[in-house]
Amino acid sequence: MANPAAGVYKQIAYKKEVTFGTIPVAATAQALRRVSSVIDLAKDTYLSNEIKQSFQKSDFRHGVRRVKGKLTGDLQCKTYSDFFGFALKRDFTAGASAAPLTLTIAGSGPTYTLTRSAGSNLTDGFKNGHVIRLLGMTNAGNNSKNLLVVSVVALVLTVIVLNGTALTAETSSAAAATQTVTGKTTFIPQTGHTDNSFSYEHWFPDVVQGEVYSGCKVDQLNLSLPPTGLAQIDMDILGQNVTTATAQYFTSPTVITTTGALASVNGVLRAGGVTYAILTGLTLTINPGFTGDPVVGSNVVPFLFPGSVMVSGQFTAYFADAVLRDAFLNETEIDLLAAFTADNTAASDFLSVALPRIKVGSAGKTDGEGGVVQTFTFQALEALTGGAGIATEKTTIQIQDAQA
Repeated sequence: MANPAAGVYKQIAYKKEVTFGTIPVAATAQALRRVSSVIDLAKDTYLSNEIKQSFQKSDFRHGVRRVKGKLTGDLQCKTYSDFFGFALKRDFTAGASAAPLTLTIAGSGPTYTLTRSAGSNLTDGFKNGHVIRLLGMTNAGNNSKNLLVVSVVALVLTVIVLNGTALTAETSSAAAATQTVTGKTTFIPQTGHTDNSFSYEHWFPDVVQGEVYSGCKVDQLNLSLPPTGLAQIDMDILGQNVTTATAQYFTSPTVITTTGALASVNGVLRAGGVTYAILTGLTLTINPGFTGDPVVGSNVVPFLFPGSVMVSGQFTAYFADAVLRDAFLNETEIDLLAAFTADNTAASDFLSVALPRIKVGSAGKTDGEGGVVQTFTFQALEALTGGAGIATEKTTIQIQDAQA
């Protein structure tokens, strides 16, 4: 008997499909990192209800085929950006940039203001939750540093330095500065929604077996940001069918990313316009709500239909004041901004998440000799009114990836 397959040899690759359920050409697929990838074909089964004098059952059949499974990984920049785009129904696009600017930095921390002499941040597309970097400032320590935008008006951005270091007050030389949203962003759009599917291969080289799962979509995406340890992502995947072979299909995928894992201890988290060092954990769930039903004459579900994108989550925080508790008691709508980095350098890779409008659905407290911890669940909602910052998109969630 040959040796059985070992998980350490297993290779994973994926590629967006042109037509739902049709495996795309092999070129330009992407190899994927993972903690685990457990995806398999499932079938409906039917057992005969016939009553027989033998007291036995004589027929059992297979029915509709469905792909189901879960992909789990350490959260990194770029690695899972396609999947965020699949879930939010919009591909990542480059963010705003403004130049040349005469820019004045003021403040003593933790917040600073960036005041431009002309133009408009709103017109240029800068939003709350964006992470920007400056170039062209006279003081080198102000350049190429991750700055989380927490307030936007036409001439002024209010920012927080992600790694906690200081900015130096100064005014740039005339028309010498640039402010740019780093990487790319996505969000749930008002129109022009995408509905992408992808094919996903498990290749087992030690036993020379391949399985390509086609018609796959992200059914649910979960982020977990614990107070210690690495941030985690896991995705429920639904698909249509599997094709098996004794040869690898995606033979030359783009190599896996090399970006560092993100950690909750590096970054900033704000709720209701207040930066909290007392938050002890955050989880976020994005559910695109796909459904599909069998049809007569086919052993596969012909299509997975999109539904409303639901965004919800939970955060925990020490009980230090009444602000978060009263957001629940008074049904007050607040925003939630989170940005997490791969290390503590000024220009580290990062992922930011902005929820312009959430409602807290429950609030509870622990008891014991240690600190009292509050647990809050929340539902994110569409920003209906427009206005400054992220609300201009009238979206539920915005995600920015420094390497997308």
